[in-house]
Parts: sequence; structure tokens; C-alpha cells
Amino acid sequence: MARKKTTRKKAKPKEFDFVPAGFRTVTPYLSVKGAAQALEWYKKAFGAKELSREEVEGGMLIHARIKVGDSIVMLSDIFPGSIHKSPLDLGASSVTLHVYSKDVDRLWKQAVDAGARVDSQLDDMFWGERYGQLTDPFGHSWSLSKRIPMSKQEMERKRQEAMKMFER
Repeated sequence: MARKKTTRKKAKPKEFDFVPAGFRTVTPYLSVKGAAQALEWYKKAFGAKELSREEVEGGMLIHARIKVGDSIVMLSDIFPGSIHKSPLDLGASSVTLHVYSKDVDRLWKQAVDAGARVDSQLDDMFWGERYGQLTDPFGHSWSLSKRIPMSKQEMERKRQEAMKMFER
């Protein structure tokens, strides 16, 4: 009996993804004075998971990756000659990292207990989120939030309260 000749299709080469697995197109990269200590603080305050750490002699971090919730944050120490500055040296951070949490009250308490400075109290806001702002001990600004159900009337009342701060 003659065998039927089969032709195998050549497998298409797998398309190379320019974004590494687990990342999104925008990923924050923090420059930190004391990156190893910050990495440990983020674990304690936000439940961050350490993904990688590259140290140089002396223990400074040239690169590290952590995961907060489902998001990756990269960080490194500030090295001599770098163009980057610590928010502690600048007196403020020009960026806020916004974290959504299912249990924002628990995460808030955890961060405050770990030593975060409260910049604006966690509260129900007029845009329909429970929201507050913190600064970590390394000068980086964080906002913690959770969407919440609010009536239009409650949102309007909260909006009017908030806008009073702009009145002269």
C-alpha cells in the first residue's frame, strides 16, 4: 500500500514581543537614596514582591524590580555622576505612584504603620473613590485608592466641600 505524502507546514517564527512578560508599556523607575532599604520598606508597606535585585560591591542596587499588586516598579540607587536626584534632595517628588487596592483601608494602615507620612487623609472623594496620599521615607509620593459606589448627590456634596479650598 502506497503511503500518502504529507507536507508539513513550516512553523511560523514566534513574534518577538518588545515588552517583557509582566510589564506594560509604561513602567515607573524610581531613583532612590538607599534603594535596598526602600525595597524592603515597599515589601512591608505595600506587600511588594521582589522579582530581581542586582547589587554592586558595597551593597548598592544598580537595578531591582518589585511587583505591587499586578504592576512592576523598577528602582535603583542614585550613583555619583547620575543625572537623577532623590526627592529628599529636591524637597519633593514630581511624580505620584497611584495604587488601587481592594482593601485600601488595610493597605493604608500598613503603609502608615511602616512609616509613611500622610499628606492627605484617606477619605471618600467626589470622583467616586476612597483616596489618600502618602510619602514614603525615601521621598516618593504614593496615592492609594479604591473605587466606591456613591450617589450623585453625595458626589456633588463632596465636590462642593472640596472646591471651598479654592475660594478666597
